[in-house]
Amino acid sequence: MTAAADQPASGPAFSPKVILALVLVGIVAFAGLAVLAAYAPDLRSGQDGRAHALSKSAIGFAAAPILMKRLGQAPVVSRSRTLNLEDAAVVLTPEGNEKADALKPFAEAGTVLIVMPKWIAAPDPMRRGFVRKVGLVEGDHDTLLAAYSKVTRIGAAPKAGKPVLRGAGGPFAPGTYLPLGTIDRMQTVSGEGWAPALVDSAGSMVLAQSRKHPNVWLLADPDLLNNQGLASLANARAGVAILDAASAGGARALMFDVTLNGYERGRGIGRTMLEPPWLAATLIGLAAAILMGLHALARFGQPRRRERAFALGAQALVDNSAGLVRMARREHELAPAYAALTRALVIRAAGGHTAEEHWLEHLAERRGATPPGELAAEAEQAKTRDDLLAVARKLYDWRGEMTRERR
Repeated sequence: MTAAADQPASGPAFSPKVILALVLVGIVAFAGLAVLAAYAPDLRSGQDGRAHALSKSAIGFAAAPILMKRLGQAPVVSRSRTLNLEDAAVVLTPEGNEKADALKPFAEAGTVLIVMPKWIAAPDPMRRGFVRKVGLVEGDHDTLLAAYSKVTRIGAAPKAGKPVLRGAGGPFAPGTYLPLGTIDRMQTVSGEGWAPALVDSAGSMVLAQSRKHPNVWLLADPDLLNNQGLASLANARAGVAILDAASAGGARALMFDVTLNGYERGRGIGRTMLEPPWLAATLIGLAAAILMGLHALARFGQPRRRERAFALGAQALVDNSAGLVRMARREHELAPAYAALTRALVIRAAGGHTAEEHWLEHLAERRGATPPGELAAEAEQAKTRDDLLAVARKLYDWRGEMTRERR
């Protein structure tokens, strides 16, 4: 035996167990990806350094809900716009690039406190979650606040200082005195649609109240509520005073909205199918898919051999010829040939010769069968396919009578 014959035959390229394991891992991975995609908004931590109630950076507002909770209130960081806001004080932290109708879902709230953006910040490359100040936000806020005032201007002090806020009406009566800690370039607001609530020593509005909608307040400087501002005790006292006034001393639920910042908790089709009552339908569909997959793994009987596109042999030639005759609708023209073939088979079976025509006529007369000449003439007169079938049936019966064959 040769060396090649001594070597064992090589096995399959892939083991069935390995393939099955890969399929199962793929299914589990896909299912996990689908679940994570459906609950992605809820899984985002919000540590992106931006100015919202989930951010713990310097310009974020994560410390404000914590502070109010320590003071006895029950603030909520809201990720949904479908809540009942009539008895709630909602704190909004827009970033300045929202559309004109972004504030409409909150118009019916008991109090809407809009905290204007101030700082442009960039991520700190040395510390994750921290930011560095780049500059002040510049731009026109008339589009966002058009429903409350045609013109809204935001101004900033030229340098840092320790301003003092005084009550000017509305939620803060005259005589209210709120000294602040160090504020870098204090922002103020101006506009015909705004009434002063808190003003600085120059009389510029820091907290304004809408004249058309008294439940809408506008805080010009976010450093009174953001994380870096609350690090100062004086600023924290002023911020708490503003939040306490907005919530009517705790009578209204205090909510910090983050939907404007892209953290809205959606109700997409994926999340709907993964929660009751649709969870049962999802599990049933998944089970059906698994059963179909298992059913497809089993073969039903022997595999069917693939036939040739063009068959070979006499049988294929006969079938093709018959098909051509059928397509041409010339079947009746085969009746005389079939009559001659039947006559020859009868003569052969009876031991005679095809040349002895009178002998076949006498044989048919003795056996009481139809004369062959009459059948031949009827075959010549066939004009349709039905005529052919009738003649063929008569020839078949005649052959049986003449040869005494058992059918």
